Amino acid sequence: MNYLFEIIDFFYQKKKYSFLKKRIPKNIDTLIDVGAHHGDTISEFLKIFKIKKIYAFEPSKRNFKKLKKKTEKIKKQNSVKIKIYPYGLGEKHDVKRLTEIADGVSNTFNDLNMNSKYLKKKKFITTFFGMKKFIKDEVPTKIIPLKEVIKEEKIEQIDFIKIDTEGFEYNTLVGMDRDIKKVRFILFEHHYDNMIIKNYKFKDIHSLLIDNGFQKVYKIKMPFRKSFDYIYENQRVI
Repeated sequence: MNYLFEIIDFFYQKKKYSFLKKRIPKNIDTLIDVGAHHGDTISEFLKIFKIKKIYAFEPSKRNFKKLKKKTEKIKKQNSVKIKIYPYGLGEKHDVKRLTEIADGVSNTFNDLNMNSKYLKKKKFITTFFGMKKFIKDEVPTKIIPLKEVIKEEKIEQIDFIKIDTEGFEYNTLVGMDRDIKKVRFILFEHHYDNMIIKNYKFKDIHSLLIDNGFQKVYKIKMPFRKSFDYIYENQRVI
């Protein structure tokens, strides 16, 4: 069963990356990966783009260790500059509780709705595949606004930013402040299930991006989930 999920997810990812390859120029100066996990998306991006600099953020200590090993290996095989940060990104400096889920990909800064049918189903599937505890840990974690990193690194333009933060996508975008106008393409996911308690809705993200010159150019439903991946393009960046 797990193997079947992997096959379906492979074709879903392939379709999404195919669109990115057609839409985004091959040569990328700056890419930002928010919620970099173990670095798998970095590897995929490097297969289809020629990237000079990558800034990656992963707040989970468990995931960050694997991300560090992965990026060290990547740098030996590619002429790319990669900087990784063990922080979460949000609207301002803060320390928030990161709830780490057993699967390692559903970690969130938001509260969980323990009565959610989707959560109960996800918990059943997770434990069915041998993971004894659904919630592994709750860890105080540092949050910083992305605009500070952009200022420190003197980033003038961001060709592409991927945001996968399990219900914290809007907070990440707000933390860019005016620097959001420096971004050409934004890829993010949005959950429509009620497992994660968010303080925003999709329309809030859409309005923020539209107000800053972006246009939605792609949408795809994620397999087995009430979630979608969206890609927005900044119409004002040349």
